[in-house]
Amino acid sequence: MSKKESFMFVIAVGFMLFALFFGAGNLIFPVMLGQSAGSNIWLANAGFIVTGVGLPLLGVLALGYSGKSDLQALASRAHPVFGLIFTIVLYLAVGPLFAIPRTGSVSFEIGVRPFLPEAVGFLPLLIFTIIFFGMTCYFSMNASKIVDIVGKILTPLLLIFIAILIITAIIHPMGEFQSPTKPYLNHSFFKGFQDGYLTMDTLAAFVFGIIVIQTIKDRGIVSKGNIMITCIKAGLLSATLLAIIYSALTYIGASSVNELGLLDNGATILAGVSSHYFGSYGKILIGFIVLAACLTTSIGLITSSASYFHKLFPKISYKMFSVILSIISAIFANVGLMKLISISEPVLVAIYPLAICLIFLTFFHSMFKGKSEVYIGSLFLTFIISLIDGLKEAGLHIRSLDQLLEGILPFYSVGMGWLIPAIIGGFLGFVLSYIKKIR
Repeated sequence: MSKKESFMFVIAVGFMLFALFFGAGNLIFPVMLGQSAGSNIWLANAGFIVTGVGLPLLGVLALGYSGKSDLQALASRAHPVFGLIFTIVLYLAVGPLFAIPRTGSVSFEIGVRPFLPEAVGFLPLLIFTIIFFGMTCYFSMNASKIVDIVGKILTPLLLIFIAILIITAIIHPMGEFQSPTKPYLNHSFFKGFQDGYLTMDTLAAFVFGIIVIQTIKDRGIVSKGNIMITCIKAGLLSATLLAIIYSALTYIGASSVNELGLLDNGATILAGVSSHYFGSYGKILIGFIVLAACLTTSIGLITSSASYFHKLFPKISYKMFSVILSIISAIFANVGLMKLISISEPVLVAIYPLAICLIFLTFFHSMFKGKSEVYIGSLFLTFIISLIDGLKEAGLHIRSLDQLLEGILPFYSVGMGWLIPAIIGGFLGFVLSYIKKIR
């Protein structure tokens, strides 16, 4: 491969990775954060970028660094049962239960609903999701063409349309930043950090990382070192684009409150901003942006999920799983966007710390010589605290337990109480492995 071909290949893979990540949540959550964070926008945005950009990049690199072929093999370093359960839960979360249905719901809310009368009932959403997931299913059947479809065609068009909206909003801001809402008044960085969970990109990194690594291998790049170098270059391109766009969308959200008021739906905010600047043409502009972004993410997630479940249940074909997952996603998309978000939040709060912990354990794997006790200790204590946080997010919590944990665990009040237990659990696991060795 010549240097020119190599450079263009890295660009194509970087664009592909960006487009796979940049979907429904990546559009709506930054503007929601901007509106709520107000004058604390940049601290909150920094936290959001850590979980929305930094950790997903590390997730892709961790998969390449581990040398494992998939997430289950990586997570099985702790225990095969954990590897199986965690992988299934993750694929269901970023697959047909939450992330894939959200791509259809957001596409409808921004790309279709503004053109419809107020009271339209359930039929338009039903028809749209059938068409949307029918297209997703069709493209997922041609998984080998995903780099050409996504990296070379849809992504450049998507970036052009996003750039038009962002540049216009920066040159002609809608208004001044308002005071932050209560959740962002204090600890806005940590609130932004948790908001980044909603993108699901750190979870999706394990899924999309497999696509990226396989694409690189298909190009004839097979050594672990060269795979990592290509992953880093493509990942940095993707991460840079995501960070710039997130920051711009957050700014747009923060400057829109004067004109639009404080809204609780990012889809409505984006539709309002686009209409403000471009009138009726704005609805078409933002509709294209959302449809392109959500469709590419949906294709990537269906492709990855169908491949995994086919591997788990080989008697059912990949194409059949593509159809099944598309149908399930279409059904769940019809519960509505805000309902999907509210259902997903407690689950994400519970499983996200496990994914973060697994990423860092992967990079430190050689330091503790891959002892399974280290993985088990760290992940077990992490899960105890993250499960409590998830139950609290769902409204199921014991006040006395919260007060106790807040008193003994640093960062518990800002949703990161799992951090110190993760470190302690890893240390205890290392000590246990050492004791077992000398016996």
